[in-house]
Amino acid sequence: MKTSSIVGLMAAAIVLALVPLVVTSDFYINLASQILIAAILALSLNILVGFGGLTSLGHAAYLGGSAYLTVYLTAHAGFGQLEGALIAVAATTVLAMVFGYLALRATGLGFLMITLALGQILWGLAYRWVGLTGGDNGLGGMVRPRPFGINLDDPGAFYLFALLVFLVAFVAMACFARSPFGQSLAGARDQPRRMRALGYNVWLIQWCSFVYAGFWGAIAGLLYAYYNQFVSPHALNLMTSAETLLMVIAGGAGTLFGPVVGAALVIILKNVVSAYIARWVMLLGAIFVAIVLFMPEGLVPGVMRWVRTGIAKGRRPQRRLPDSVTAGEHST
Repeated sequence: MKTSSIVGLMAAAIVLALVPLVVTSDFYINLASQILIAAILALSLNILVGFGGLTSLGHAAYLGGSAYLTVYLTAHAGFGQLEGALIAVAATTVLAMVFGYLALRATGLGFLMITLALGQILWGLAYRWVGLTGGDNGLGGMVRPRPFGINLDDPGAFYLFALLVFLVAFVAMACFARSPFGQSLAGARDQPRRMRALGYNVWLIQWCSFVYAGFWGAIAGLLYAYYNQFVSPHALNLMTSAETLLMVIAGGAGTLFGPVVGAALVIILKNVVSAYIARWVMLLGAIFVAIVLFMPEGLVPGVMRWVRTGIAKGRRPQRRLPDSVTAGEHST
Protein backbone atom coordinates (compact mmCIF):
# COMPACT_ATOMS: atom_id res chain seq x y z
CA MET A 1 0.00 0.00 0.00
CA LYS A 2 1.12 3.55 -0.71
CA THR A 3 2.23 5.81 2.12
CA SER A 4 -0.71 8.15 1.54
CA SER A 5 -3.10 5.21 1.70
CA ILE A 6 -1.56 4.00 4.96
CA VAL A 7 -1.80 7.48 6.50
CA GLY A 8 -5.42 7.81 5.36
CA LEU A 9 -6.30 4.38 6.75
CA MET A 10 -4.67 5.19 10.10
CA ALA A 11 -6.56 8.49 10.29
CA ALA A 12 -9.83 6.73 9.49
CA ALA A 13 -9.07 4.06 12.12
CA ILE A 14 -8.49 6.73 14.78
CA VAL A 15 -11.75 8.49 13.88
CA LEU A 16 -13.70 5.21 13.97
CA ALA A 17 -12.12 4.25 17.29
CA LEU A 18 -13.50 7.46 18.81
CA VAL A 19 -17.10 6.54 17.95
CA PRO A 20 -17.90 5.00 21.40
CA LEU A 21 -16.65 8.20 23.04
CA VAL A 22 -18.68 10.52 20.82
CA VAL A 23 -21.84 8.43 20.45
CA THR A 24 -23.51 7.77 23.78
CA SER A 25 -26.47 5.73 22.51
CA ASP A 26 -25.99 1.96 22.66
CA PHE A 27 -28.36 1.62 19.71
CA TYR A 28 -26.10 3.57 17.35
CA ILE A 29 -22.96 1.87 18.65
CA ASN A 30 -24.57 -1.50 17.94
CA LEU A 31 -25.61 -0.17 14.54
CA ALA A 32 -21.98 0.72 13.83
CA SER A 33 -20.97 -2.83 14.78
CA GLN A 34 -23.53 -4.21 12.32
CA ILE A 35 -22.11 -1.97 9.60
CA LEU A 36 -18.58 -3.28 10.22
CA ILE A 37 -19.75 -6.91 10.03
CA ALA A 38 -21.70 -6.24 6.83
CA ALA A 39 -18.72 -4.35 5.40
CA ILE A 40 -16.42 -7.36 5.89
CA LEU A 41 -18.95 -9.58 4.12
CA ALA A 42 -19.36 -7.06 1.27
CA LEU A 43 -15.60 -6.67 0.89
CA SER A 44 -15.21 -10.43 0.64
CA LEU A 45 -17.89 -10.60 -2.09
CA ASN A 46 -16.20 -7.67 -3.84
CA ILE A 47 -13.17 -9.90 -4.45
CA LEU A 48 -15.38 -12.03 -6.68
CA VAL A 49 -17.67 -9.39 -8.18
CA GLY A 50 -15.40 -6.36 -8.44
CA PHE A 51 -11.96 -7.83 -9.01
CA GLY A 52 -12.86 -11.22 -10.48
CA GLY A 53 -15.99 -10.43 -12.49
CA LEU A 54 -17.75 -13.40 -10.84
CA THR A 55 -21.24 -12.40 -9.71
CA SER A 56 -22.40 -14.66 -6.88
CA LEU A 57 -25.84 -14.97 -5.29
CA GLY A 58 -24.81 -17.51 -2.67
CA HIS A 59 -22.32 -15.61 -0.54
CA ALA A 60 -24.59 -15.82 2.50
CA ALA A 61 -23.57 -19.49 2.68
CA TYR A 62 -20.27 -18.51 4.33
CA LEU A 63 -21.82 -16.00 6.71
CA GLY A 64 -24.51 -18.42 7.82
CA GLY A 65 -22.34 -21.53 7.73
CA SER A 66 -19.69 -20.01 9.96
CA ALA A 67 -22.31 -18.56 12.31
CA TYR A 68 -24.14 -21.89 12.65
CA LEU A 69 -20.93 -23.78 13.34
CA THR A 70 -19.76 -21.21 15.88
CA VAL A 71 -23.00 -21.27 17.85
CA TYR A 72 -23.36 -25.06 17.69
CA LEU A 73 -19.76 -25.85 18.66
CA THR A 74 -19.50 -23.37 21.53
CA ALA A 75 -23.04 -23.47 22.94
CA HIS A 76 -24.11 -27.06 22.26
CA ALA A 77 -21.07 -29.26 21.55
CA GLY A 78 -18.94 -28.15 24.49
CA PHE A 79 -16.03 -26.61 22.56
CA GLY A 80 -14.16 -23.59 23.89
CA GLN A 81 -14.50 -20.20 22.23
CA LEU A 82 -11.12 -20.32 20.48
CA GLU A 83 -11.45 -23.92 19.34
CA GLY A 84 -15.01 -23.36 18.13
CA ALA A 85 -14.01 -20.24 16.19
CA LEU A 86 -11.04 -21.92 14.51
CA ILE A 87 -13.03 -25.00 13.54
CA ALA A 88 -15.93 -22.89 12.24
CA VAL A 89 -13.71 -20.71 10.06
CA ALA A 90 -11.67 -23.67 8.80
CA ALA A 91 -14.76 -25.76 7.99
CA THR A 92 -16.42 -22.86 6.20
CA THR A 93 -13.26 -22.26 4.17
CA VAL A 94 -13.33 -25.93 3.15
CA LEU A 95 -16.97 -25.41 2.16
CA ALA A 96 -15.84 -22.51 -0.03
CA MET A 97 -13.28 -24.83 -1.64
CA VAL A 98 -16.03 -27.31 -2.57
CA PHE A 99 -18.50 -24.64 -3.69
CA GLY A 100 -15.81 -22.92 -5.75
CA TYR A 101 -14.89 -26.18 -7.46
CA LEU A 102 -18.54 -26.73 -8.41
CA ALA A 103 -19.44 -23.15 -9.33
CA LEU A 104 -16.38 -22.46 -11.48
CA ARG A 105 -17.36 -25.25 -13.83
CA ALA A 106 -19.50 -22.55 -15.46
CA THR A 107 -19.13 -18.86 -16.26
CA GLY A 108 -21.44 -15.87 -16.42
CA LEU A 109 -25.09 -16.66 -15.78
CA GLY A 110 -24.27 -20.33 -15.18
CA PHE A 111 -21.88 -19.40 -12.39
CA LEU A 112 -24.48 -17.14 -10.81
CA MET A 113 -27.16 -19.84 -10.92
CA ILE A 114 -24.87 -22.49 -9.42
CA THR A 115 -23.93 -20.23 -6.50
CA LEU A 116 -27.61 -19.46 -5.99
CA ALA A 117 -28.49 -23.16 -5.98
CA LEU A 118 -25.69 -24.06 -3.55
CA GLY A 119 -26.73 -21.29 -1.18
CA GLN A 120 -30.34 -22.42 -1.30
CA ILE A 121 -29.31 -26.00 -0.53
CA LEU A 122 -27.66 -24.82 2.68
CA TRP A 123 -30.68 -22.70 3.53
CA GLY A 124 -32.94 -25.72 3.02
CA LEU A 125 -30.76 -27.88 5.28
CA ALA A 126 -30.80 -25.24 8.01
CA TYR A 127 -34.57 -24.89 7.72
CA ARG A 128 -35.41 -28.62 7.61
CA TRP A 129 -32.73 -30.26 9.76
CA VAL A 130 -34.47 -29.30 12.99
CA GLY A 131 -32.54 -31.70 15.21
CA LEU A 132 -29.22 -30.04 14.37
CA THR A 133 -30.03 -26.46 13.42
CA GLY A 134 -33.23 -25.83 15.38
CA GLY A 135 -35.12 -25.25 12.13
CA ASP A 136 -37.01 -22.01 11.90
CA ASN A 137 -36.37 -21.37 15.61
CA GLY A 138 -32.61 -21.25 15.04
CA LEU A 139 -29.82 -21.88 17.51
CA GLY A 140 -29.14 -19.76 20.57
CA GLY A 141 -27.59 -19.97 24.00
CA MET A 142 -24.22 -18.60 22.97
CA VAL A 143 -22.16 -16.22 25.08
CA ARG A 144 -19.64 -13.79 23.71
CA PRO A 145 -15.95 -14.56 24.27
CA ARG A 146 -13.77 -12.59 26.66
CA PRO A 147 -10.43 -12.06 24.90
CA PHE A 148 -7.76 -11.05 27.42
CA GLY A 149 -10.53 -10.65 30.00
CA ILE A 150 -12.33 -7.93 28.01
CA ASN A 151 -16.11 -8.09 28.41
CA LEU A 152 -17.56 -7.96 24.88
CA ASP A 153 -21.09 -7.74 26.26
CA ASP A 154 -20.48 -4.01 26.48
CA PRO A 155 -21.52 -2.41 23.14
CA GLY A 156 -18.47 -0.15 23.04
CA ALA A 157 -16.04 -3.00 23.69
CA PHE A 158 -17.67 -5.20 21.05
CA TYR A 159 -17.57 -2.33 18.55
CA LEU A 160 -13.82 -1.87 19.08
CA PHE A 161 -13.32 -5.63 18.72
CA ALA A 162 -15.29 -5.64 15.45
CA LEU A 163 -13.37 -2.55 14.29
CA LEU A 164 -10.04 -4.31 14.89
CA VAL A 165 -11.17 -7.34 12.86
CA PHE A 166 -12.53 -5.04 10.14
CA LEU A 167 -9.23 -3.16 9.84
CA VAL A 168 -7.29 -6.41 9.55
CA ALA A 169 -9.74 -7.65 6.91
CA PHE A 170 -9.62 -4.37 4.99
CA VAL A 171 -5.81 -4.30 4.89
CA ALA A 172 -5.63 -7.99 3.95
CA MET A 173 -8.07 -7.58 1.07
CA ALA A 174 -6.42 -4.34 -0.06
CA CYS A 175 -3.04 -6.09 -0.19
CA PHE A 176 -4.65 -8.97 -2.06
CA ALA A 177 -6.24 -6.67 -4.65
CA ARG A 178 -2.97 -4.81 -5.27
CA SER A 179 -0.72 -7.86 -5.24
CA PRO A 180 0.49 -9.58 -8.42
CA PHE A 181 -2.03 -12.33 -7.73
CA GLY A 182 -4.82 -9.77 -7.50
CA GLN A 183 -3.68 -8.25 -10.78
CA SER A 184 -3.74 -11.69 -12.37
CA LEU A 185 -7.33 -12.09 -11.14
CA ALA A 186 -8.23 -8.81 -12.85
CA GLY A 187 -6.48 -10.07 -15.98
CA ALA A 188 -8.48 -13.30 -15.83
CA ARG A 189 -11.63 -11.16 -15.61
CA ASP A 190 -10.78 -8.87 -18.54
CA GLN A 191 -8.74 -11.09 -20.89
CA PRO A 192 -9.07 -14.76 -19.93
CA ARG A 193 -7.97 -16.07 -23.34
CA ARG A 194 -4.87 -13.89 -23.35
CA MET A 195 -4.03 -14.94 -19.79
CA ARG A 196 -4.25 -18.60 -20.81
CA ALA A 197 -2.04 -17.90 -23.81
CA LEU A 198 0.54 -16.36 -21.45
CA GLY A 199 0.57 -19.56 -19.40
CA TYR A 200 -1.68 -18.56 -16.47
CA ASN A 201 -4.10 -21.09 -14.99
CA VAL A 202 -7.23 -18.93 -15.03
CA TRP A 203 -9.40 -21.52 -13.29
CA LEU A 204 -6.92 -21.92 -10.42
CA ILE A 205 -6.61 -18.14 -9.99
CA GLN A 206 -10.38 -17.80 -9.77
CA TRP A 207 -10.71 -20.79 -7.44
CA CYS A 208 -8.08 -19.48 -5.01
CA SER A 209 -9.82 -16.09 -5.05
CA PHE A 210 -13.16 -17.81 -4.40
CA VAL A 211 -11.68 -19.60 -1.38
CA TYR A 212 -10.11 -16.37 -0.09
CA ALA A 213 -13.47 -14.60 -0.38
CA GLY A 214 -15.13 -17.49 1.44
CA PHE A 215 -12.58 -17.25 4.26
CA TRP A 216 -13.41 -13.60 4.94
CA GLY A 217 -17.09 -14.39 4.61
CA ALA A 218 -16.53 -16.93 7.39
CA ILE A 219 -14.86 -14.24 9.52
CA ALA A 220 -17.93 -12.05 9.02
CA GLY A 221 -20.10 -15.01 10.08
CA LEU A 222 -18.01 -15.43 13.22
CA LEU A 223 -18.63 -11.80 14.18
CA TYR A 224 -22.29 -12.19 13.23
CA ALA A 225 -22.62 -15.08 15.69
CA TYR A 226 -20.82 -13.15 18.43
CA TYR A 227 -22.98 -10.08 17.88
CA ASN A 228 -26.39 -11.79 17.77
CA GLN A 229 -25.54 -14.76 20.04
CA PHE A 230 -28.10 -16.53 17.87
CA VAL A 231 -28.40 -17.75 14.28
CA SER A 232 -31.39 -18.76 12.16
CA PRO A 233 -31.96 -19.72 8.50
CA HIS A 234 -32.35 -16.00 7.77
CA ALA A 235 -28.54 -15.75 7.74
CA LEU A 236 -28.44 -18.19 4.82
CA ASN A 237 -31.37 -17.06 2.72
CA LEU A 238 -31.34 -15.45 -0.70
CA MET A 239 -32.22 -11.99 0.66
CA THR A 240 -28.97 -11.86 2.65
CA SER A 241 -26.93 -12.71 -0.45
CA ALA A 242 -28.89 -10.18 -2.52
CA GLU A 243 -28.40 -7.43 0.07
CA THR A 244 -24.67 -8.12 0.14
CA LEU A 245 -24.47 -7.94 -3.65
CA LEU A 246 -26.46 -4.69 -3.52
CA MET A 247 -23.92 -3.25 -1.05
CA VAL A 248 -21.08 -4.01 -3.46
CA ILE A 249 -22.79 -2.63 -6.56
CA ALA A 250 -24.26 0.46 -4.89
CA GLY A 251 -21.00 1.45 -3.22
CA GLY A 252 -18.79 0.68 -6.20
CA ALA A 253 -17.62 -2.76 -7.28
CA GLY A 254 -13.89 -3.08 -7.79
CA THR A 255 -13.07 -0.39 -5.21
CA LEU A 256 -12.01 -0.84 -1.60
CA PHE A 257 -14.19 1.79 0.05
CA GLY A 258 -17.25 1.23 -2.14
CA PRO A 259 -18.51 -1.94 -0.39
CA VAL A 260 -18.01 -0.25 3.00
CA VAL A 261 -20.16 2.73 1.95
CA GLY A 262 -22.72 0.38 0.42
CA ALA A 263 -22.88 -1.64 3.64
CA ALA A 264 -23.44 1.52 5.68
CA LEU A 265 -26.21 2.63 3.30
CA VAL A 266 -28.11 -0.67 3.42
CA ILE A 267 -27.74 -1.21 7.19
CA ILE A 268 -28.84 2.34 8.01
CA LEU A 269 -31.88 2.07 5.75
CA LYS A 270 -32.69 -1.33 7.20
CA ASN A 271 -32.41 -0.37 10.87
CA VAL A 272 -33.05 3.38 11.09
CA VAL A 273 -35.21 4.42 8.15
CA SER A 274 -37.41 1.33 8.54
CA ALA A 275 -38.53 2.70 11.93
CA TYR A 276 -40.11 5.68 10.16
CA ILE A 277 -41.01 4.23 6.74
CA ALA A 278 -42.90 0.95 6.63
CA ARG A 279 -41.99 0.24 2.99
CA TRP A 280 -38.30 1.01 3.34
CA VAL A 281 -37.44 -1.67 0.77
CA MET A 282 -39.16 0.47 -1.88
CA LEU A 283 -37.00 3.41 -0.81
CA LEU A 284 -33.90 1.22 -1.05
CA GLY A 285 -34.97 0.19 -4.55
CA ALA A 286 -35.53 3.83 -5.55
CA ILE A 287 -32.08 4.80 -4.24
CA PHE A 288 -30.51 1.91 -6.13
CA VAL A 289 -32.25 2.97 -9.37
CA ALA A 290 -31.02 6.55 -8.84
CA ILE A 291 -27.46 5.29 -8.31
CA VAL A 292 -27.63 3.23 -11.51
CA LEU A 293 -28.95 6.22 -13.48
CA PHE A 294 -26.62 8.94 -12.19
CA MET A 295 -23.64 6.95 -10.86
CA PRO A 296 -23.57 3.65 -12.75
CA GLU A 297 -20.07 2.95 -11.44
CA GLY A 298 -21.25 3.20 -7.80
CA LEU A 299 -21.40 5.85 -5.09
CA VAL A 300 -17.69 6.12 -4.29
CA PRO A 301 -16.39 6.27 -7.90
CA GLY A 302 -19.34 8.48 -8.87
CA VAL A 303 -18.70 11.04 -6.12
CA MET A 304 -14.97 11.04 -6.96
CA ARG A 305 -15.84 11.68 -10.62
CA TRP A 306 -18.07 14.59 -9.65
CA VAL A 307 -15.35 16.03 -7.41
CA ARG A 308 -12.73 15.75 -10.15
CA THR A 309 -15.10 17.39 -12.62
CA GLY A 310 -15.79 20.25 -10.20
CA ILE A 311 -12.08 20.79 -9.55
CA ALA A 312 -11.34 20.76 -13.28
CA LYS A 313 -14.03 23.36 -13.92
CA GLY A 314 -12.69 25.52 -11.09
CA ARG A 315 -9.19 25.43 -12.54
CA ARG A 316 -10.32 26.14 -16.10
CA PRO A 317 -8.96 29.60 -17.11
CA GLN A 318 -11.45 32.33 -17.92
CA ARG A 319 -11.79 33.20 -21.61
CA ARG A 320 -10.39 36.64 -22.30
CA LEU A 321 -12.03 38.90 -24.83
CA PRO A 322 -9.91 40.01 -27.80
CA ASP A 323 -8.00 43.29 -27.33
CA SER A 324 -9.93 44.88 -30.20
CA VAL A 325 -13.23 44.26 -28.41
CA THR A 326 -12.02 45.68 -25.10
CA ALA A 327 -10.51 48.69 -26.89
CA GLY A 328 -13.79 49.36 -28.67
CA GLU A 329 -15.67 49.24 -25.37
CA HIS A 330 -13.30 51.81 -23.85
CA SER A 331 -13.59 54.15 -26.86
CA THR A 332 -17.40 54.14 -26.66
